[in-house]
Amino acid sequence: MKKIIIPIMILAILVAFFEQVSADKNVYITVGAIVVFMFGMMQLSAKTPSKNQEKEDKDV
Repeated sequence: MKKIIIPIMILAILVAFFEQVSADKNVYITVGAIVVFMFGMMQLSAKTPSKNQEKEDKDV
């Protein structure tokens, strides 16, 4: 899954950057690319363990 998400995120950011450089900017394409990127970041960060997870385990 990680191998699929990272290239999609890179492609989305490249589309957003190239859309901003063009003469006639389309806001909807930029917003769509940012949404795809943020969704990918959410998927990747969901697998990162919490910093305070050890403290919570010790308190229980």
